[in-house]
Amino acid sequence: MLSATAVALRAGARRTVRRLPGKTRAIPVAASLRCQRPFSTSATRKTDLTTRGMIVQTLSSVGSKREVQQYLSLFTSVSSQRFAVIKVGGAILTDYLDELCSSLAFLYTVGLYPVIVHGAGPQLNSLLEQAGVEPQFEEGIRVTDVKTLRVARDLFMRENLKLVNKLEEKGVHAQPLTIGMFRAEYLNKEKWGLVGKVTGVNKQAIETAISNGYLPILTSMAETDDGQILNVNADVAAAELARALEPLKVVYLSEKGGLFDAAGQKISAINLDEEFDHLMSQEWVKYGTRLKIKEIKELLDTLPRATSVAIIHPGDLQKELFTDSGAGTLIRRGSKLLSATSLSEFKDLDALKSVLVRDREGPDAKETVDKYLEYLNENDFKAYYDGDMNALAIVLPAKDGRQATLATLTITKSGWLTNVADNIFTVLKKEHPSLVWTVKEDDENLGWFFDKADGSITRDGDVMFWYGIDNGDEIMRLMKDFTLNGRAMLGDSNLESRLHRAAKTGSKPFAQQTRSYSTLARRPVVSAPAFGLNTGRGYVTQTNPNPPIGKKNASKEGPARVALIGARGYTGQELVRLLDSHPNMDLRHVSSRELAGQKLEGYNKSEVIYESLSPDDVRDMEKRGDIDCWVMALPNGVCKPFVEAVYEGRKGSNHKSVIVDLSADYRFDNSWTYGLPELVQRNNIADATQIANPGCYATAAQLGIAPLVEHLGGMPHIFGVSGYSGAGTKPSPKNDVDNLTNNLIPYSLTGHIHEREVSSQLGAQVAFIPHVAVWFRGIHHTISIPLKQSMTSRDIRQIYQDRYAGEKLVKVVGEAPLVKNISGKHGVEIGGFEVDKTGKRVVVCATIDNLLKGAATQCLQNMNLALGYAEYEGIPIM
Repeated sequence: MLSATAVALRAGARRTVRRLPGKTRAIPVAASLRCQRPFSTSATRKTDLTTRGMIVQTLSSVGSKREVQQYLSLFTSVSSQRFAVIKVGGAILTDYLDELCSSLAFLYTVGLYPVIVHGAGPQLNSLLEQAGVEPQFEEGIRVTDVKTLRVARDLFMRENLKLVNKLEEKGVHAQPLTIGMFRAEYLNKEKWGLVGKVTGVNKQAIETAISNGYLPILTSMAETDDGQILNVNADVAAAELARALEPLKVVYLSEKGGLFDAAGQKISAINLDEEFDHLMSQEWVKYGTRLKIKEIKELLDTLPRATSVAIIHPGDLQKELFTDSGAGTLIRRGSKLLSATSLSEFKDLDALKSVLVRDREGPDAKETVDKYLEYLNENDFKAYYDGDMNALAIVLPAKDGRQATLATLTITKSGWLTNVADNIFTVLKKEHPSLVWTVKEDDENLGWFFDKADGSITRDGDVMFWYGIDNGDEIMRLMKDFTLNGRAMLGDSNLESRLHRAAKTGSKPFAQQTRSYSTLARRPVVSAPAFGLNTGRGYVTQTNPNPPIGKKNASKEGPARVALIGARGYTGQELVRLLDSHPNMDLRHVSSRELAGQKLEGYNKSEVIYESLSPDDVRDMEKRGDIDCWVMALPNGVCKPFVEAVYEGRKGSNHKSVIVDLSADYRFDNSWTYGLPELVQRNNIADATQIANPGCYATAAQLGIAPLVEHLGGMPHIFGVSGYSGAGTKPSPKNDVDNLTNNLIPYSLTGHIHEREVSSQLGAQVAFIPHVAVWFRGIHHTISIPLKQSMTSRDIRQIYQDRYAGEKLVKVVGEAPLVKNISGKHGVEIGGFEVDKTGKRVVVCATIDNLLKGAATQCLQNMNLALGYAEYEGIPIM
């Protein structure tokens, strides 16, 4: 069983859970999951194996069985009222009541009893304005007179009853606790009127409700000793409730689902002991964000260190509570990190040795660690660790042309669960602008490393990671060194490499060792994230340099040779940049009549000069076997002579190259493979020699509609808007910035070729209305989809999350995605999922960079698959 400190969950991507239907009583699922302690409540509950299995399966859709077991064990290891305090704002009661109650019903079903306290601020403002009373605030606190209090009290009673009734509908026994729960005195009667400062909490009433099997539902109203009702801010009430109950979790439900940084990216976790002063010094930490962080710090400073605060969307409650990744923004006191630059700074060298050996038992491990410390004693290094040594990282600085290296990183389970691992890496990135390290490919924590890295490459079961290296030559040098030498490239600086060698030469054969040697103690599995999840992950180069048996040109050695026909356009330029960083593809020829004789810019592996290749040139090159992959980046209707030249060159030759066409010329030709890997069988693309690359509009539209095809109740309508790069480089009204300024240009209002393309591929007719706007790159689709049966927003979002689970270039979000957030990124964002009042129409939004996933990135996916490389080879996943 985990200790109480394990409550902190690392926040990450959110994933909602389907509402569990049918049951009306709480069930002790922990018993079925082999939890060793019973639930800490006297409520009597019974269940059958079928229901238990259903609950376990539902929880497993949020996290692994291991995660479910450990968090249920944790949450049931304390008295019920100490599980969680959840603050529900008025806006949540208005806009997300069903999602909230479904999440609470699930917790109730697995025997967990959060204490709920709610506000009703937006509703109160509306009622006061209707009554002709203008809401007044002083220093962010509502001034409350007698009339305001009367309206507020009636409103709070109604909202409380609405929440209780909705929970009862879902089979949850809930008890309204509206009066007498908070004792208070006037905060400042002259300044704020009937506003209270909480002085006590009626814990007995909460404990009684829970022991009788009811969820306690509190309002943020308080009473003085003489019976005067006072208004209390709901955040303040939740904080005082937490101070009284000392729960493991304090949850603030938020429409936004977390706190956001200067770039608009969600902050996954904040370690206050390490980061508070730094955060408060940032220009973007102001107004509500600054106040919220400050108030949460003041709260956590008065609570046990095990308590954490989570700011999440109501639909993400299970994700936050039952997974290692969490959901919104996690805030905890954390641990202050220490550092050392010499062994003498460690108080206990034996303790240090024990830390370095842990989870690395093997032949001569202790002797290897002793020799490693001798090495550190003679070389510069910097160690980072917390006071309890739950985490330890050792970095050797850059020297003699060598990049700084992460020599070792060891972390306990407690270190992971209390976020020390992330805290250490935050410090590493501050102090070391670039860093290189290696990990075993089967390390259970590989996904976490992808979060932290800008690039990676795999060789013989090992993975090299790096961040902060922008020089392409240096990246190529590192990749070559690693390809030739593996972990040995880091020499004696790497403890894992030493231990690996010791295991091979020790008294037992290496193959008999009970576990692999890793840079980390075992940690819960974290899958490699999809793009855009607030990570710095870059080049995913899990290389398969040898094409499978029977693959095209399998006998050839070295990188695949690529020719690009039509390299002048925007898409061609993007593909050149991608190929420049690809470890297993060389760009040999680029063709452009206008630029013939000029040097190709943006490609640094070798000097390439623009040519004006004719179809005859292409035929002869194919016949000689000069090219492994032809990329046709030409306008519609232009590439046919070049494709036929490739066909002609194949005659009488054993060589058979791959053709990827970026135009629309072959998208409706059944002899060509349609190359949208997320929706087409990937093995079909891998076996293909001629691939039609989908259109940019069409890619986003198909990904935005495909999960609901079986639920369609009519024709989807797609309102698409593209930046003017989609109109190409040839001057036209659609890429004339002056014409586009303060303007939106609709075109091809019916019968656009992408309308036909999407309809053909989905097997369902769609209507598509394209527009062009003044921004340069990026497409936004607003898609109205009729449904054949009534569905909820949550159900639909779950369908999309299930459909695209594991797809690294598709990110499903709750809110409608924005063009400015997708520009320059290599995937698609899909969100919105707004359902109308009938439940039979949903609006889904999708964004895509038309030059990347809409063209060049997708082209490279198809090239990788067809040439026998890993699909995401050389693709920067932002």
